[in-house]
Amino acid sequence: MKKFTLTLFPILVAASIMTNRVPGSLQRVAGDTLPYDGPYVFYSNDQVFVKYVLDNGGVKSVKTDSMPLSQRSAISLVVATDEPGKSFSFPLKKELENEKAEYPGVSKQFILSDIEGNFKAFRKLLQAGGVIDDNFNWTFGAGHLVLTGDFFDRGTQVTEVLWLIYSLEDKAKAAGGYVHFVLGNHEIMNLSGDIRYVQPKYIESGILVKENYMMLYNEQSELGRWLRTKNIMEKVGDILFMHGGVSPTMNSMNIPVSTLSTMARPYYADSTFKYPDPRLDTIYSNLGPFWYRGFYTGDPRAGSTDIDNTLSLYGVKHIATGHTVIADTISVLYKGKVFNTDVHHAGGHSEALFLESGKFYRVSGLGEKFLIL
Repeated sequence: MKKFTLTLFPILVAASIMTNRVPGSLQRVAGDTLPYDGPYVFYSNDQVFVKYVLDNGGVKSVKTDSMPLSQRSAISLVVATDEPGKSFSFPLKKELENEKAEYPGVSKQFILSDIEGNFKAFRKLLQAGGVIDDNFNWTFGAGHLVLTGDFFDRGTQVTEVLWLIYSLEDKAKAAGGYVHFVLGNHEIMNLSGDIRYVQPKYIESGILVKENYMMLYNEQSELGRWLRTKNIMEKVGDILFMHGGVSPTMNSMNIPVSTLSTMARPYYADSTFKYPDPRLDTIYSNLGPFWYRGFYTGDPRAGSTDIDNTLSLYGVKHIATGHTVIADTISVLYKGKVFNTDVHHAGGHSEALFLESGKFYRVSGLGEKFLIL
């Protein structure tokens, strides 16, 4: 995979930038005005900076709040939604830890992928599936929400989508549930400088709040630190999750799911392609778990033996991926062994996969349930 880095010059947007550092409450953005983009949270010199991009008649400005790192627990973030005038708020996490890769005994799951900055489709699916209510509270009990990558790019509410996932994680844990965010190729692309699908809005936001886009998700940002805790493959109950698929080459390397992300994590933001372990060349290639499309297309295409080898290697009954649109609905392939959850959300074909009591359903944004296995 070849990566491209886009360089912009701040002078192009300097005329529209006004930056203000405003101490005090982090509960309010600018009166009753919701942000155009953000918030973005950064750490520097034992200080926490929270930056919101505002839009006043086409003129962009940045509202900045700051406080000592020791007072971080007092920060509450406000995030806009797709509904005019409606927002949700939440505190920053107490700590960030790398995610486990295996979660046995999970029987209730709601699974979707490839939202690509479409907050409206994401919200409606979660509400239709009983995962959240109208006020973005967790209503899924001990169930697990599994998100299999590509929540970045193309859409214009990427930041809002990411903060919704972030905020739901703690709410789910408090109820005995869990949120899994398995990274896809677009998450890795954004972390490593391949921004060819990024909306111009976010290039401008990067210049406004932190000099360039890549700094929005670096290791001095809350979102960047959080993304680096995520995995590229997880085993939840009897299902193996990754964004793209598992190639025969990956199978031949026999890397345990608990080891795979530990190997790959230090290189999520790498753009040199100089890996110390040759297995990483495969992991980050078109044969790796967030780029491989061989379950659904290409030559050679994966066969039933390849699928069975993967199921046996990882001790699961099913595989669920996103990455490759093959239909307007959730698809079941290889005699019920593989689920494809990538649908064209932007085209109005939003669906999620729902597992309960051993039965699989596809769920629409209207809450319609169809038994598929």
